Amino acid sequence: MSETTTTIPLLTLSDKATKKIQEFFATEADAKGKSLRVSLEPGGCSGYQYSFGFDVKKEGDNEIACDGFSVLVDANSSQYLKGSAIDFAEDAGGAGFKIHNPNVKKSCGCGQSNSF
Repeated sequence: MSETTTTIPLLTLSDKATKKIQEFFATEADAKGKSLRVSLEPGGCSGYQYSFGFDVKKEGDNEIACDGFSVLVDANSSQYLKGSAIDFAEDAGGAGFKIHNPNVKKSCGCGQSNSF
């Protein structure tokens, strides 16, 4: 009997998130020739905050091909982001990217930082 293994993707993007990111690449001058970097940085009251920015690929980065762009995740952030889903939401409270991360152990009250 053969054993099957399930590979958990590093990151997935919803259709709304993909469309919003495509808009950024089409309108932001500093995005030209770059990829979207998603990372975790120390900060906030729970330990780590998500960071988004335009960047070039560096040694050790994981690269995820998307529809017309790529997403970069450094090796350190990858261990905490594995299996995460990125969405974009607009509501009465504002608009922004939401990360649904199964690795979060605790979030702060304002929802801006997490511990792993």
